[in-house]
Amino acid sequence: MLIPPLTLGADESKFARSGESEGMAKTTRRVGVVLFQLGGPDTLAAIEPFLYNLFCDPDIIDFPFARIGRKPLAKLISTTRARKVQHHYATIGGGSPIRRFTERQARALEAELTPQGLDVRCFVAMRYWHPFTSEAIAQLQAAQCDEVVLLPLYPQYSSTTIGSSLNEWHRSFHDDVPVHVVGYFYRHPMYLDAVVEKIDEALARFPVSERAEIIFSAHSVPMSVIAKGDPYQRQIENTVELLMERGRWPNRYRLCYQSKVGASKWLQPSLHRTLRDLAAEKARELCVVPVAFVSDHVETLGEIDHEAREEAYRLGITQFEMSAGLNDSPKFISALGQLVREALGNDAQSYIPVHETGVQAAATVLLAAN
Repeated sequence: MLIPPLTLGADESKFARSGESEGMAKTTRRVGVVLFQLGGPDTLAAIEPFLYNLFCDPDIIDFPFARIGRKPLAKLISTTRARKVQHHYATIGGGSPIRRFTERQARALEAELTPQGLDVRCFVAMRYWHPFTSEAIAQLQAAQCDEVVLLPLYPQYSSTTIGSSLNEWHRSFHDDVPVHVVGYFYRHPMYLDAVVEKIDEALARFPVSERAEIIFSAHSVPMSVIAKGDPYQRQIENTVELLMERGRWPNRYRLCYQSKVGASKWLQPSLHRTLRDLAAEKARELCVVPVAFVSDHVETLGEIDHEAREEAYRLGITQFEMSAGLNDSPKFISALGQLVREALGNDAQSYIPVHETGVQAAATVLLAAN
């Protein structure tokens, strides 16, 4: 389906038009698809350097004179935070599984697209741990790809996720090949179907599925980011509305946020506050849906399925279920395949990310979403 370019404001997109490409047809041209993810420490020893990389990111930590103070602050936060989150990683096997799941998604996406006449090579680019964007670019160049599709695995746009990944890509990639960008895809019907399937599976574990309260949990971001025009909050809220409409569940539901860091104000209410509120309201059956993630990792397996589960039981909740991550589910891989095909086939223009400082950048982007 042809999605016309949308004019977006306040850092919702950082792309500029560059060159033209032919509509997609069966061809021998090799397409490199780069799957962007946050990344995660693969060992307990990697937690602190992973967090240091994260908090050194100018798209995460930005303040007056940040160039001078960012690294010392990142060192302080990462040292303190590493001690706090180490038990989360310990409970899920001593490291994050996000690289393993993302590489499975990459291989499954190749298998999805190859029978459709595309010579595709998929590469994983993690933002804060191996394989870094530079490593993915080296693999892409070695594969001699003729054009590239950038596929951030974040359903909703935020300058702290998609924006940061694409800024890093722009700083590192300088080859003269067509580059297409898949934007946020939370409205895409096939993506929504994949999430609905996982929610249905979780609800089926309750004796009476309609009785369970559905809690949609998303990664929180600082309110200062939202105040600068970041669309993340409204896109999360819209995702919940679309899922409830598509799933047609009669259940009560609510939205909350998790993974707050530091003393500044972040999106509320928190998952912990929500659990306490529901317990006070005598809710006894809860189904938690991670609504901003496409892979299981420490925030789903550790924070929700371990920590929040234990807290819920202490509060008197009798049944606590979490919907599984999309990971390499066939429905989700089909959705990614369609997103890639749309980016190649319907994009009359090619787009490359443009790094800009500040949050007032506005440009035009093709969004492969319904």
